[in-house]
Amino acid sequence: MISLDNTSSIIEFTRLYLAVFYSAVALFYTVRIITAQKSINTGLVFPGERFCSHWWNHMTFRLFRVSIWMVCVVRLFFPALDEYLGLITNFDNALVLILGNILLTFGFLMTIIIHFSMKQKWRSGVDPKGLDGLITDGFFKYSRNPIFVSVALSQLGFFLALPSLFTLVCLIIGLYTLFKQATVEEQHLAEIFPSNYKTYQANVRRWL
Repeated sequence: MISLDNTSSIIEFTRLYLAVFYSAVALFYTVRIITAQKSINTGLVFPGERFCSHWWNHMTFRLFRVSIWMVCVVRLFFPALDEYLGLITNFDNALVLILGNILLTFGFLMTIIIHFSMKQKWRSGVDPKGLDGLITDGFFKYSRNPIFVSVALSQLGFFLALPSLFTLVCLIIGLYTLFKQATVEEQHLAEIFPSNYKTYQANVRRWL
């Protein structure tokens, strides 16, 4: 049985881990986008036309990502911030926290692996220039949106690692924006690959 002392130690470890983790996430995406754009000499992030629904969805997700990062870093130096996050004490035990850290890390590692498996075809948002062809191999044989599944898993892990009203709101909004983004991107692919994408949809699930 895990003691209260162990639970307190895991809480403090998780406090440090979340700050380091989300700083690493921010660094990864920054470096990934900059280096990839230089290698292919084109943009990789396409939020859509300003103020359209796709743009709002993209900006909402980005805002919450930045908010999560800032909260995790600030609470490392100011633990009293936890009082304002609406902690859910029923979930605040060692096993839940450990599970949260595992899911958080696994989801992000899967995201990285899938990113690099796509090589130069990875894009954030809908590329108006279109794509050379559908990606239907690798992870995409099992899910039409494997990166979104991995991000959702990581988001669930964040909620369990820091069970609170704040992380619950982040989870709900994160899942909603992922769903909306998947819908937008699938509509785009159905337009540029009408027959091929219809066949792909019939054979591969949207999520899992």
